[in-house]
Amino acid sequence: MRRLPLSLRLLLRRPRKGPPARYDVRRSLAVPVPAADGSPLLTDHYAPVTDEPCPTVLLRAPYLRSGFPWNYLYGALVAEQGFHVLLQSSRGTGGSAGTFHAWRNEPEDGQAAVAWLREQDWFTGDLYTMGPSYMAYTQMALALDPPPEWRGAIMQVGMADLHRFFWPGGAFALERSSVGGIALFGQAMRTRDYAWAILRMQRHFRRAIGKVPLLDVYPAIFGGRRPAFEEWLAHPEPEFWADGDLMPVADKLAVPVSLCTGWWDLAADQVIEQYTRLRAAGHDPDLLIGPWTHTSALEEGWAEVFGQALRRLRGVAAVDRVRVFVTGVEEWRDLPSWPPAGQQQRWFLGDGTLGPAAGAGSTRFRYDPADPTPAVGGPLQSKTQGRRDNATLEGRPDVLTFTGEPLTSAVEVMGAVRAEFDASTTAASGDLFARLCDVDPAGRSVNVCDGLTRFTEAGRVVVEMGPAGHRFRPGHRIRLQVSGGAHPRFLRNYGTGEPPGPATRMVHTDTTIRHTSSLVLPVV
Repeated sequence: MRRLPLSLRLLLRRPRKGPPARYDVRRSLAVPVPAADGSPLLTDHYAPVTDEPCPTVLLRAPYLRSGFPWNYLYGALVAEQGFHVLLQSSRGTGGSAGTFHAWRNEPEDGQAAVAWLREQDWFTGDLYTMGPSYMAYTQMALALDPPPEWRGAIMQVGMADLHRFFWPGGAFALERSSVGGIALFGQAMRTRDYAWAILRMQRHFRRAIGKVPLLDVYPAIFGGRRPAFEEWLAHPEPEFWADGDLMPVADKLAVPVSLCTGWWDLAADQVIEQYTRLRAAGHDPDLLIGPWTHTSALEEGWAEVFGQALRRLRGVAAVDRVRVFVTGVEEWRDLPSWPPAGQQQRWFLGDGTLGPAAGAGSTRFRYDPADPTPAVGGPLQSKTQGRRDNATLEGRPDVLTFTGEPLTSAVEVMGAVRAEFDASTTAASGDLFARLCDVDPAGRSVNVCDGLTRFTEAGRVVVEMGPAGHRFRPGHRIRLQVSGGAHPRFLRNYGTGEPPGPATRMVHTDTTIRHTSSLVLPVV
């Protein structure tokens, strides 16, 4: 094994919020580990410099061996705490042989990695798994047949149901599919070529997504056609994704589990569902929810995220099993479980108002796919992600707002938020995007949580708006923002019902919302 490169050694010497190093670290790069079909999967091994036996931490993904930040955050920082760390590139990525598929090879290749570990003289028989995003998914894949050496899983900002990830609410998740596609498709490239791929996407994305048909214009984003992307786009039906849905695995995942997400993470609802399933099965997971997006959890949230991980790796029990950041008052809260006990509070829509009683009227808005309502704030992967001032967005004629009176006492929302609409649309299908906002006394409207549902028939339309942990302070107002989309987070609805890839025809949609519709808040 060789000494770490100077760049990593300098990073390790920087002042840090986390624990001090326990060991020096060395590493071996591109170690070939057989996949289930015998293909060599390249694996970087980071090891503490010690003769003492040390547990092993396994991370598997397409983009792990691309260098920074993975080599620092998960290679060097974990190894210096006394763990062998393996960063393995999935089949067909990062120099590993074979053909990549977004999910089908991971269960058997994870088992093959554990089989290889058993043959290593430094392996103690104590295995942990760890990592964010796709790395959390490969941990769920390993749980289909949990190896006896598995001692704990640390799943950070992850997902388990790929259909809901790529087609949330029935609309194609264009932005996350494009950004994620760059990560998944670009890992066979050299670091320099991968950097150029990111720059190309940033340069062409906005211009490309404004044109039709999408099948003809999307290659500008990737520098060529990507059959996997076209496959994702062509299959809104859950059946296609059935073997990629690992959510039911949580019911039988008996190893200790730590879960982490952010209020504006890409799939916070899935992380919380994993937690709920584990609890229902009699297990005792711990859950961390911060004021983070998918990426900021590993940036400004790293001290909390890494602290949770080290507690799990060292078998140190948390004082409370749930730790959440309550927005609005900007404070951490420790809880025995999630969500805390409370009651549902229903706010009915009126003529621009929110109130305790249903009305008899209705409100209408027009959505034009040629000028789609833009995505601002929330679980994005662009510069406008997270909490944002919604003033410009709410000034558009295709965005409705329903606002309550100034609060005389605080209202604390802790749990899953939803909107229940009595709605109809004039087109073949319509989208309802609903967002909960906090309006301060100066009139500034900031997003708390949101969601989208596609519908085709008039009647009750439920929009699941995700989880929230937020306190509306006295003098603030509760607002429900409603529109027909959030492009390009969700691919714009063309209004024709045609498959979105080859479609070129667009029609506007007039959507009517009756004042029997309501916002449902879990209040404690």
